[in-house]
Amino acid sequence: MTTFRSLLKASVAFTLVTGSVAAQAQTSAAADPAQDTAQNPAQSTAQASDTAADGQDIVVNGTYARSLAAGIKTKRRAAYGVDSISSTDIGKFPTQNVAEALQLVPGVAITRPRGEGLYVSVRGLGPQFQNTLMNGRTVALNDLIENGGAAGRQFRFEMLPAEFTSSIDVVKTPTADMSEGALGGNIDVKTFHPLEVGNKTTVNMRGTYTSQTKQVRPNVTVLTSAKNSDGTFGILAGAQYWGKTVRNDRFMNFGWLTDRYTDASRGGAPAGLYSPTRTRPTVETEDRKRISGIVSAQWQPTAELQTTLDVVATRLDVAYDEFGLDIYPDDNNVSIGGVKQLPTVLQPGYTVVGDTITKATIANARFMASREYSLNRHDLITIGLKQTWNPDRWHVAANVNWSAAHSYHPDYRTGTVRSRAYFIAPLTYDASGGYQTMPTFTTPIDVTNPANYKLYQFNIAPKDSKDWDFYSRLDVGHDFDGFLSKLQAGGEYHWRKRDYFRRDYLIDTATNQPLTNLGAGAYQQLPYDDFLAGVGGNAFRNWLVPTTAAYVGNFFTPAIAAQPLTNGDLRSSFVVSEKIAAAYVRADYQFDAGQVPVSGNLGVRYVHTDQVASGTLIVPAKNLVINGQPIPDGTQVPQAVSYPKTFNNVLPSFNLRADLTPKLVGRLAASRVLTRPNVTDTAPRITVSTDAQTASGGNPQLVPFLATQFDGSLEWYFAPSGMLSGAVFYKAMDDYITQSNTEIYIPGRGTVRLSSSVNGGNAKVYGAEAAFSQVFTFLPAPFDGFGVQGSYTHTEVKADYTAGSRNIKDQLIGLSKNSFNLVGFYDKGPLSARLSYVWRDKYLSSTGSTVQAPTYVAAFGSLDGQLSVRAADNLTLSLEGINIAGAHQDTYNDNNLRFGEINYYGRTILFGIRAEF
Repeated sequence: MTTFRSLLKASVAFTLVTGSVAAQAQTSAAADPAQDTAQNPAQSTAQASDTAADGQDIVVNGTYARSLAAGIKTKRRAAYGVDSISSTDIGKFPTQNVAEALQLVPGVAITRPRGEGLYVSVRGLGPQFQNTLMNGRTVALNDLIENGGAAGRQFRFEMLPAEFTSSIDVVKTPTADMSEGALGGNIDVKTFHPLEVGNKTTVNMRGTYTSQTKQVRPNVTVLTSAKNSDGTFGILAGAQYWGKTVRNDRFMNFGWLTDRYTDASRGGAPAGLYSPTRTRPTVETEDRKRISGIVSAQWQPTAELQTTLDVVATRLDVAYDEFGLDIYPDDNNVSIGGVKQLPTVLQPGYTVVGDTITKATIANARFMASREYSLNRHDLITIGLKQTWNPDRWHVAANVNWSAAHSYHPDYRTGTVRSRAYFIAPLTYDASGGYQTMPTFTTPIDVTNPANYKLYQFNIAPKDSKDWDFYSRLDVGHDFDGFLSKLQAGGEYHWRKRDYFRRDYLIDTATNQPLTNLGAGAYQQLPYDDFLAGVGGNAFRNWLVPTTAAYVGNFFTPAIAAQPLTNGDLRSSFVVSEKIAAAYVRADYQFDAGQVPVSGNLGVRYVHTDQVASGTLIVPAKNLVINGQPIPDGTQVPQAVSYPKTFNNVLPSFNLRADLTPKLVGRLAASRVLTRPNVTDTAPRITVSTDAQTASGGNPQLVPFLATQFDGSLEWYFAPSGMLSGAVFYKAMDDYITQSNTEIYIPGRGTVRLSSSVNGGNAKVYGAEAAFSQVFTFLPAPFDGFGVQGSYTHTEVKADYTAGSRNIKDQLIGLSKNSFNLVGFYDKGPLSARLSYVWRDKYLSSTGSTVQAPTYVAAFGSLDGQLSVRAADNLTLSLEGINIAGAHQDTYNDNNLRFGEINYYGRTILFGIRAEF
């Protein structure tokens, strides 16, 4: 598996050898019903093998087992490589979160910030490399506005209720008719439709309990579907209210840097030693409320004609409140309220292990009590209309969809409000315990005493992210007899616009005055006495925190609110638009290779992209006159800029499927795929941190990621709910985008470290995955309800690129070498029980830079469980647990002695009742 050539040769050889064996077996079984049709041998084989050897269908009655069987059926009959998850009934998805269901798919991993499944990775490639569709259509994207970490290509799965979801397909080997955008996988989330559901109503009432908050929030979902007596018209409607409280205890570090104390005035340490930068013990809380609605209508006056309307809308409110203590051990050239601070100084007697300062005392460290509050609102609406017409052998489909996503703060007074107070004191730290325990942090100053603190700059940073997406396409196909079974062509037009606004109110009216001047109502002690109680170490566990309302009331006056935008505000905002026109042709083929039915498709897709990235740069004036007034040369002034860019890409694809036996399917696939850069990475912008000497910027000259990929697999369907499969894959990536870090000077802030993106060269990702699932129907009752499901993925990467002057070799951000999941379940009669464990290996989360060490997320596993009992024919009681073992998630900085983060969000318990009418 060290090269693709050997991998492909092995795949082809294995397929051919197995095919010859299969042909002999089929010759000796001439009476097999799979041979009764010549029109579609591959499909007939798949259908025949759904039947048991005695000719009778095996019926799987359990709910989770039915979901497995439906997913297996989809995978088996597909003309391309796909894994599928299906709901067992209306409003009854196998998990409480769509992303958490996807983590059971081979090769899929998810991120769970604060315990909620949010983003999806496929085959080692991160969330931005996936193309998420809803009912086969593109969808607008909400973005992170809590603290400014927007990206622009990542679908937030929290925006879609699992109860509205009928099935999810993860396509790993695309065809020419599929919308481009995924180097990892095309993820198609399908919602319920009334002509499929029929006449049915469900009510699902649950409570969500989180162990860290010890609070319960209600969840209620109502779905109803009806169709007329002749089945030609149906309408489905539903609504959901979902609530959850979250508390995440987090010890976080912002990196380890080299050469912070080499100057004689700062300690005279040898060059090449790493020491920690800004570090923060903090408690993050959320109060989450989501209201969602769905409407679907279908009209099918004839068997050939069908019209489908889909409308989904969601509003998610997240009230975020954080209680932190920021510690800055490496301040240099820092001014607070116009007063320049003494630089930090490394004291004699420090300890070095290898290239890491593991123990030290630092003079003049800054300690900052910090409270951060924001009300983050995410709105999403998507409206889609599809018309299909299938007369005789023709297939015509027209599709149009409009969606809008809006992530914002309803009021500037709730737009990331940072209330802070500080003092300067010596810091002593000891990191010798490693990254899985908190380091020792001590100072002679009492961090809980308000008399020790002075006021720091007050900051409100409202953000507004608007995303619009218009999608339309037309497809025409015709079925044929013979080798060419179908010819299909189509066109697609896709328009997308992202308008991102950010401003920072930086208020110094009381900076450096005593905190106590604001009165006792301006501060409080940390309202939790069990910070990271299960984690060892001697870092601070109690500290003082400001009170948001007091700071807002004192400092955010109407006059402040009315201030004009600053240069910094202008350079943080941007607009990026894309106009994408695509056309494709796809030919489906079928033939018999001896006794082996072979089918597949071959096609090519042409994509033309017009991108315009607009923003504001701050430039020195030269011979500039504004409103008749000359501006002195060199004055920093805003200048609107716009960068148009055009891409033309040809994306061929090939899929082959061989029904080697009635139960054994082999596949080969090849394709050219692309992912466009993150929107924020292409925008002409610079956003400067208000807390540290760092900044992030965009690069309008970025070109898309491109990859040539190959895939080979064998799938053994030994029962309707039993499957054993294996696959190998290879992706050769061009124009891989990585991070560049440079030091720049910004007036009023001094020298800051700017991080931006560049096309950094090539990378190769390859690996193998295996999956197994089975319901033990062969066992005597009641044990025939037991079953097992599992998958394993191994991924390797060959890459050589730089981050600044740091060489990164054989690593990509977000790529875990190993991941697996294992599910044991019992599903029969009124009882359904499931226990699952999902694990992924460590992965690179940040490449670092010339002076900063790379950051890794350590290996992590989650134990989840579910139990439901059908108390009556239309009544089910359920209990579900997430992170039952109480695992915490850690990071480190390229060395086990360089602590990173420790996150603990506790356990989540859901309990409820579901009624069906």
